[in-house]
Amino acid sequence: MNMQPLRQRWSALAPREQALVGAAAAVVALALLWWIALGPAIGTLREAEAQHRALDAQLQQMRRLQAQAQAMQSQPRQGRDEAVRQLEAAIRDHLGTTARYTIAGERVTVTLLNTPPEGLARWLTQVRSNARALPGEARLAHNASGGWDGTLVVTLPAR
Repeated sequence: MNMQPLRQRWSALAPREQALVGAAAAVVALALLWWIALGPAIGTLREAEAQHRALDAQLQQMRRLQAQAQAMQSQPRQGRDEAVRQLEAAIRDHLGTTARYTIAGERVTVTLLNTPPEGLARWLTQVRSNARALPGEARLAHNASGGWDGTLVVTLPAR
């Protein structure tokens, strides 16, 4: 690239104009340096602590889930009759008259009608831990009164 025309033009400028053009070039260079290198790095540093806290919280949750899974794996095997008994007790205790169920082999279909969300959450937790039933299908709708309607299918442990 031929720089001769630029040098001639620079030489034709008055010293004050050369100083102003040099200052403008320095401002543009500093702005580019900020936008390309420093700004993103400083933004990352500002967000790093919050991201670190969020990742620590996720790690703690994963460790709790791991401990829960290990505790469940260490429990002795449970027979089908005991699982059915635990499931029926959980339905009575947490869902009451808002649920009906049918058992077909290892699958239990629970039909809900205006079931309170808190009761459903407690029931799912207890069924998973005590009856060792695994939720398989859910067709639920939140109704106008704040409850849940629909069906849940859980699978009992194998015999």
